[in-house]
Amino acid sequence: MKRGKNEKSKLNSSQEDGVQTNQYSSISPPASLVAQDEPFSTYFEDKVAIPENVSQVFSFRKLWAFTGPGFLMSIAYLDPGNIESDLQSGATASFKLLWVLLGATVIGLLLQRLAARLGVVTGMHLAEVCNRQYPTVPRIILWLMVELAIIGSDIQEVIGCAIAFNLLSVGRIPLWAGVLITITDTFVFLFLDKYGLRKLEAFFGFLITVMALSFGYEYVLVSPDQGELLKGMFLPYCAGCGLPQLEQAVGIVGAVIMPHNIYLHSALVKSRDIDRKNKKEVKEANKYYFIESAVALFVSFLINVFVVAVFAQAFYGKTNIEMNQECNATGSPHSDLFPLNNGTLEVDIYKGGVVLGCVFGPAALYIWAIGILAAGQSSTMTGTYSGQFVMEGFLNLRWSRFARVLLTRSLAILPTLLVAIFQDVQHLTGMNDFLNVLQSILLPFALIPILTFTSLTSIMNDFANGMVWKISGGIVILLVCAINMYFVVVYVTALNSVLLYVFAALLSIAYLCFVGYLAWHCLVALGVSCLDFGSRVSNRPAVLIEEQSEYDS
Repeated sequence: MKRGKNEKSKLNSSQEDGVQTNQYSSISPPASLVAQDEPFSTYFEDKVAIPENVSQVFSFRKLWAFTGPGFLMSIAYLDPGNIESDLQSGATASFKLLWVLLGATVIGLLLQRLAARLGVVTGMHLAEVCNRQYPTVPRIILWLMVELAIIGSDIQEVIGCAIAFNLLSVGRIPLWAGVLITITDTFVFLFLDKYGLRKLEAFFGFLITVMALSFGYEYVLVSPDQGELLKGMFLPYCAGCGLPQLEQAVGIVGAVIMPHNIYLHSALVKSRDIDRKNKKEVKEANKYYFIESAVALFVSFLINVFVVAVFAQAFYGKTNIEMNQECNATGSPHSDLFPLNNGTLEVDIYKGGVVLGCVFGPAALYIWAIGILAAGQSSTMTGTYSGQFVMEGFLNLRWSRFARVLLTRSLAILPTLLVAIFQDVQHLTGMNDFLNVLQSILLPFALIPILTFTSLTSIMNDFANGMVWKISGGIVILLVCAINMYFVVVYVTALNSVLLYVFAALLSIAYLCFVGYLAWHCLVALGVSCLDFGSRVSNRPAVLIEEQSEYDS
């Protein structure tokens, strides 16, 4: 009995170097002793050492040591789905929606900050914390929703690579073959971390550089109006805009903030060697990770601006017949993509490359395709990492590393291959819109848990969200979810099918019930004590009976 009380006391709370620890902290006994037997062998198998004896308030040496996870995270802001949203924004609304892109990126930075802090402070990523905090049934549902988000995102990314291969080969490589090539080279690149974590991060840095150079070349080639660009970026107004522009603005937010990226970033920050018993080191890690994330998202924002500006300057207001004539004049074999009517030009990733080639020559088309290939390849790799972390965290898998990579890739690749076989490369825009809607629907399953757990002192100790962050975080999440749900409603109402309306209504009831369940836990974590009846996320320190029993045994 005495031993049980002592162990319980150790589990509940202890004080080490100024950091209060508990059963959810990385420095307390694990929920299961079995979990100690075999460590995961993923991205953070070898941790990067942080320079010591650096007394400055800010050190570039330390910033460099922490640089890497934020740039891998920023890949999600540059995937083919985002690029397509950018070019459609420019072609539909000119420069007028750049302020929406800026606002979405800033909101994304704030959410990524929460994800990074969770990983740094607890030593666990979001999926692992969800596994500990939610009961079995909600946990499985949440896992399935996140997996669905990863699969939807991966379809966009792999299809983007396949389109790039099709453009680079002048149509000789069909879509399905491009998907198979992407599967193969993704497996090869994923094992680069066997040669060192920093080499893998350098490879991702190379891919981001390729994107910056490719889309930057198009930007210089088109020479957009800088005054209009700055006006569109900092003046939150859209003169003369209608429903298409409003829908595009909502689509920008949905494309920029990705559910699986929150889970990914909370895991990537575990790759640095941080003493979580030392409050000063934890605080310092949070600071440098935030700076690195801000720099990485600034770079991704610039690349997105390049794409928006190119299509805003060169193709805003153009008609199909005008583009058909330009393609015919340059001898392009793709002029049949643009019907002979006065309808407004509609572009996607594939047509975007074609119109650049028609107007600015073949070099513009090939450079565009290289940029899309870099975007798609890098995002498929980070998507696979997301799948590994999510599956490991939610299911506590103890498989070999290769088996986990194979399973997570298969879950995402099989639907993508089916899409590639049965869809024409010229008619993928509708599917991309559907996948953006899917991401919008699934967004609360990342945003609500991350706000919940970073607000709990029983998990975050002294680094829990303060009142300002709780309120602002709640408002941001409500705003983002409301915007994205509007996007969903617009998409569903355009289906014009009673059967689909009924099906959507039934799904909506189940969806809202589960979101309500997560929101209840979140409100308890935010301090609404009147709702704290039977919640497992109370701020009151407590040890779950089943975890305590397993530890005592």
